[in-house]
Amino acid sequence: MIKVLVVDDHDVVRSGLTALLTTELGIEVVGQAADGPAALAEAQRLGPDVVLLDIDLPGADGIAVAAGLAERLPACRVLMLTALDRPGHLRRALAAGAAGYLLKSTTPARTADAIRRIAAGGRVIDPRMRGEERAGAGPLTDKEAEALRLAADGAHSREIAAELFLSVGTVRNRLSSAVGKLHARTLVDAVRIARDQGWV
Repeated sequence: MIKVLVVDDHDVVRSGLTALLTTELGIEVVGQAADGPAALAEAQRLGPDVVLLDIDLPGADGIAVAAGLAERLPACRVLMLTALDRPGHLRRALAAGAAGYLLKSTTPARTADAIRRIAAGGRVIDPRMRGEERAGAGPLTDKEAEALRLAADGAHSREIAAELFLSVGTVRNRLSSAVGKLHARTLVDAVRIARDQGWV
């Protein structure tokens, strides 16, 4: 069971996230906090596996909280869930020790999946933040990463081609290129490597 602490300064957001996550198998919300100091205190008291953390918090912002958690509870993983998509927020969050960064406009299913991936040791970056992450996004082009992300979500070449309005051959070329650049043996290996690095 993955133990999650939900941190947001809006009651309705905390309640909504808690209600949504309660329906997910293998995830248990063990507590909530509404500000930075309370988040640190509750995390130390409850020992969650994952802290779902907003950036814009009273008392201490989420990036400062992430840094504090990295220092005090290094086994705890942090997933930022925020509306802030301005330049620099992603890099600051990752530098502070966050393992993931999602925008609040994401879906409940993606949020739950991100919690599971982060708890398993991976890294998750919202696809809409890729432009900000490019400097450290590894060897993949945006188009290769997009095709690989869809493959990681379970789509086959024909489905990817339909979604991206490309030919199947073009999709296969992009996936093949991604496999080569990641020095992977198979597409499955490439997906694993890219997910571990937060590139898809």
